[in-house]
Amino acid sequence: MPGETAEDALGAAQALQAHGISAVFTHLGENINEAPEALRVTDHYVALLDQIRTRGLNSEVSVKLTQLGLDLSSAQCYANLKRIIQHAGPESTVWIDMEASPYVDITLELYRRARTAFPNVGVCLQAYLYRTAKDIAALMPLGPAIRLVKGAYRESPSVAYPEKKDVDAQFFALARTLLGGPARRAGVRTAIATHDCELIRRIAEFTASTGVAKDEYEFQMLYGIQRPELVRLKRDGYRARILIAYGAYWFPWFMRRLAERPANVWFVIRNLF
Repeated sequence: MPGETAEDALGAAQALQAHGISAVFTHLGENINEAPEALRVTDHYVALLDQIRTRGLNSEVSVKLTQLGLDLSSAQCYANLKRIIQHAGPESTVWIDMEASPYVDITLELYRRARTAFPNVGVCLQAYLYRTAKDIAALMPLGPAIRLVKGAYRESPSVAYPEKKDVDAQFFALARTLLGGPARRAGVRTAIATHDCELIRRIAEFTASTGVAKDEYEFQMLYGIQRPELVRLKRDGYRARILIAYGAYWFPWFMRRLAERPANVWFVIRNLF
């Protein structure tokens, strides 16, 4: 991450945009249990969207519903989410992050509600959950925007693939579904969010062989990881976007991600040295 403040994140996005790479911002934090704090987070995103417009950035925002008050009430959470979506306007997508498996059903319920009212809202789906293929099929009639990730939360083998090879196989299968003919005809917008160069290569080969244009979908990566690969993809004609996380709670967020899925430790080490 470039720093703790929104100004740090905006500055990083401006530098990336000079190279043709777009950004999506997320303000770190989750599981807020006080209504005033959830409102402050909502205000923060509204102000951030104003800054995105003022600076002429091709940037989006990504929010966690537990940061908007989901643990308090779904009604309050949706009211905060709706305010952010409306303020973003149709030209900027608001992404809903997916959290741990107990939140999937309510997250998708609120996403469906938002998607029927607004065109500019997307949702993140996690490939390692067994249920994700069915979730994609259920969302398809909405013409959704979907960001596909592998998944980082520690989950029981009863709900998620525990082995990397199985997660990779599922990720590729789901990517093919999202980029296949029926999904494209349904108006699905797909963001492939992975740093796995082998998966990226296979997905690029699949889309090339099936006539999917390079600008019909996009690749997304975290700030500071595999940036040369994302630059290469942009140079080759693909749409490229970097997720820029920022905020004072970066250390507990970072350590929790590593603790939840130890394989993340080795991934970070490989990309730093």
